[in-house]
Amino acid sequence: MKQRHPFLLRTLPYSFRVGIALLVITLLGGYIVSGLHLSWHYDNRDEEPGLTMNDIIGAYHGVQSPSPLIQALEEGHPENLSDPERDALLEWLRGDRLSQDYDNLDLGENAPSEIIAFNCLDCHSRAASGENTLPSVPLEYWDDIQGIAYSKDIQPAGTNIVAMSQHAHAPSMAIILIVIAWLAVCTRFWMGLTGLITFVAGLGLLVDMAGWWITRDYAPFAYAVVAGGAIYAAGTTLLGLIVIVDCLLPGGKATAE
Repeated sequence: MKQRHPFLLRTLPYSFRVGIALLVITLLGGYIVSGLHLSWHYDNRDEEPGLTMNDIIGAYHGVQSPSPLIQALEEGHPENLSDPERDALLEWLRGDRLSQDYDNLDLGENAPSEIIAFNCLDCHSRAASGENTLPSVPLEYWDDIQGIAYSKDIQPAGTNIVAMSQHAHAPSMAIILIVIAWLAVCTRFWMGLTGLITFVAGLGLLVDMAGWWITRDYAPFAYAVVAGGAIYAAGTTLLGLIVIVDCLLPGGKATAE
């Protein structure tokens, strides 16, 4: 009869196993901090609070989009706006003095605040009611407008920066997965389960790393980057939990297959 595996964690002294469990807990805690760091690093690239897909796409591919106000004006909204007033608003939105000129008294009736107040607030105020009104998008104050006034031009990280970052992350993340997977294989749990988790986590890491480059040319692949990274993190966490549980459970001699 041969043993299931030449080395099992549960055959080690309990203090040794507790030490391994503590190290794995520290590693998983580091992953939580890394996730927070990534969130803080990419947050607000699109000038909107919170981590969004635009932040991720902007980091790897770049995002260029006109402001919602420019889009609405170019599409002919509102219909009752005269051409000179529309042109004045578009010139203001495409300039670099949005906040300074919003209610600039020197502009008189052509001040954006005056044009918006006269033409837009019937539908775009918090108190607006009735058909075709939109109180959920108020335009009463500059604080309401600035979130939809600015165009977005998020430039991706340079090729050298992406290569430098991947040079540091890819080997270390792969080695961590190899070590955690090897420890999980040495537990009392079914090897088929640990093997499946290792395969899926490794595939997720490959998709994540490859996606850094594919997303530069194909923006929708950013979703695969997020999915691959999440799968890798989940797989590594599951393997770590398997190791921790095995180390903390009572030990014993290895059983024969």
